[in-house]
Amino acid sequence: MKKYIFIICDGLGDLPIPELGNKTPLEAAQTPNLDRLASCGETGLMYVLGKGVRPNSDDAHWVLFGYNPNDCPKRGPIEAAGVGIKLQEGDIAIRANLATVDEDLKVIDRRAGRIENNSDFIRDLDGTEIEGVKFILKPGTGYRAALVMRGEGLSDKISNSDVHYVTEDNIVKHWEGLSVNVIKPLDDSPQAKFTAEILQKFLEIAHQKLDQNPLNKKREEQGQLKANYLLTRGPGYFKKLATFREKYNLSSCCIAGAGLYKGLGVLMGMDLIDVPGATGMLDTNVEAKIQAAKEEISKYDFVFVHIKPTDIFGENGDFLGKKDFIEKIDRAIDSLEDTGATICVTADHATPCATKDHSADPVPVLIFKPGGTNGQAVKFGENESAKGSLGIIEGKDLLKILLHS
Repeated sequence: MKKYIFIICDGLGDLPIPELGNKTPLEAAQTPNLDRLASCGETGLMYVLGKGVRPNSDDAHWVLFGYNPNDCPKRGPIEAAGVGIKLQEGDIAIRANLATVDEDLKVIDRRAGRIENNSDFIRDLDGTEIEGVKFILKPGTGYRAALVMRGEGLSDKISNSDVHYVTEDNIVKHWEGLSVNVIKPLDDSPQAKFTAEILQKFLEIAHQKLDQNPLNKKREEQGQLKANYLLTRGPGYFKKLATFREKYNLSSCCIAGAGLYKGLGVLMGMDLIDVPGATGMLDTNVEAKIQAAKEEISKYDFVFVHIKPTDIFGENGDFLGKKDFIEKIDRAIDSLEDTGATICVTADHATPCATKDHSADPVPVLIFKPGGTNGQAVKFGENESAKGSLGIIEGKDLLKILLHS
């Protein structure tokens, strides 16, 4: 049985940066280990959701694992599964950000200054009941949380309160100073109307409690942003999927820090591997993640490793930080080929530092097979990968290529 290590460096792709000599952070980074794997393997460029389509993280991952996003849970249920909520039929799960608003409900920061831990802020909101609907709220990574509405007569056809995402297909790039969106039904059903009204009531209650939380007074005294509003997005029903084993006849595990990617693993039936220091934040212990992959590949046929900070650095516009973290990834994968596994390294989307957001640009991909011989030296990066033997591919084809390589 072949073994596979599948590493997704979130937001790895980028665009040339003048300060880096018109190279991307990946091209400017010193990456002898990735270069070695690329030189002994195959490389290419990949449009994850198709040419000209800007990927979001959940749809991108579903596609990369060979699923049809239209048949899969949306981001809310994924996040909920990732933080350990046992979803039930009829549950509506929603992604939430702990955010900062002023007295007029105008958004100052969608991430409350990228608050590192929101547990003490949202604890008192968990278990709130309104008109027979129970609200389950659990902390995710950093400013993120998962919200589940449990009760009768609910619908996921509701809008988002998040000013960046009016709906999942309606993205506002310049959201600073906009007032939070009022939750609205997206169809004429009584279920959607009821769900929108109840969620709006909960968000108003949550705002009052958060704004009065003593921790926010302390944050203000320290010159930090208050964490006083929940911005919601991505509502969806829980759906049961064919597991990764059922699709590919391979045992699998997931090594990730952030809740979204743990949730993807859970919903695909992968075993979650707990790695100390895997935070999903800039301080995540990437060395420990790769070491865990080296160890778990002896027990599983397929090991999925998700690495988040490359995306965060891109969203922050920090090209030097992104370059340095790529070098940290490279150091961590030293001798990874000694596992005897086929190795794939790629991204779910590009996050250019210049735009601080996801883009439709293609991402580099490399596949190294055991016993690969050293051919012409290749620098793993966007420009060189475009010349590789894989050519230009789409995300829906990657796993087929990988599993048949």
